[in-house]
Amino acid sequence: MNGYPVCMSEDRYHRQSLIPSIGHAGQERIGNSTVLVVGCGALGSMSADLMARAGVGCLRLVDRDVVELTNLQRQPLYDELDVESGTPKALAAKNRLEEINSSIRIEAFVDDIDAANIEQIADGCDLIVDGLDNFEARYLLNDLSIASNRPWIYGGAVGTTGMSAAIIPGRTPCLRCLFPEPPAPGTTPTCDTAGVLGPVVSMVAARQVLQALKILTGHDDALDLALHSFDAWNNTRQEMKPGTPSAECPCCAHRDFQWLEGRRGQGASILCGRNAVQVKPGADSSPVPLEELAERLSHHGEFRCTDSVLHGVLVNELNDDGERIELTIFQNGRALVKGSSSIDHARTVYAKYIGS
Repeated sequence: MNGYPVCMSEDRYHRQSLIPSIGHAGQERIGNSTVLVVGCGALGSMSADLMARAGVGCLRLVDRDVVELTNLQRQPLYDELDVESGTPKALAAKNRLEEINSSIRIEAFVDDIDAANIEQIADGCDLIVDGLDNFEARYLLNDLSIASNRPWIYGGAVGTTGMSAAIIPGRTPCLRCLFPEPPAPGTTPTCDTAGVLGPVVSMVAARQVLQALKILTGHDDALDLALHSFDAWNNTRQEMKPGTPSAECPCCAHRDFQWLEGRRGQGASILCGRNAVQVKPGADSSPVPLEELAERLSHHGEFRCTDSVLHGVLVNELNDDGERIELTIFQNGRALVKGSSSIDHARTVYAKYIGS
């Protein structure tokens, strides 16, 4: 554990520390721990909320997106003011969690995780919680977990179905043991195509945090190591027994960290539930002067800068349905191209208005 200062307020954590498996010693361990939450959407925001209330000493939040109206149905840390201002989710989550628990430390990263930054962002963390919406990033987390001998809690929710598993290096199968290759684009349902039910998200996040608290308090023997999946609407549930790491796994057995070493993964990706594509600049790109860019883009639409984010609508750039393209540009050059469902089209828009 990392020894961050902890406020052992008996009133705040009294009901939790009454649980014999936690007690004052377990609560202190929770308070001295650092957890990385990757993705502050539905699963990530619910998980972060539960962990902040449980007294996790340091929460490190990372998310690449901004708050939108459709998020409010299932993402409890945000409100309409965040939507109106286009606040980055990581910052909005930090602000809300600091109001919930001022005795813990909360760090926010408005960025997309990749091979170039994940090790630095995760440095010093005891545990990683998955709040992601894409498999590419999950395979990156899995590589990091095995390479650094650090546990992570996988979770997913779409439609009325949910799935979760605790992945403990050397003890359980890793993600590549279970699913050797990520699904091909377009072969799995997403929030855009299948929607997502709020209570399903709550169920998955609660299970993720339950497993996280067992790990943080040192009760690995109490972990449920099975891969659980369910359909809440149709009342079905499945459980895949944990087994052991596969002797054939490229990651576990052969320590071939393709995503962590940057040999797999792409610089652009379609965002679940956003009708948008994320485009990232090269690793050696310089910070973008957003105010100057806003001035240049003012000839093509209305743009404004808030919280180191530039946002606006391109008046003359339409998608196939005749809708205008929206741009959200971050200081490191990363951009969200909303209204585009094609990576090639999004790259073209990026090159035309921001630069290649």
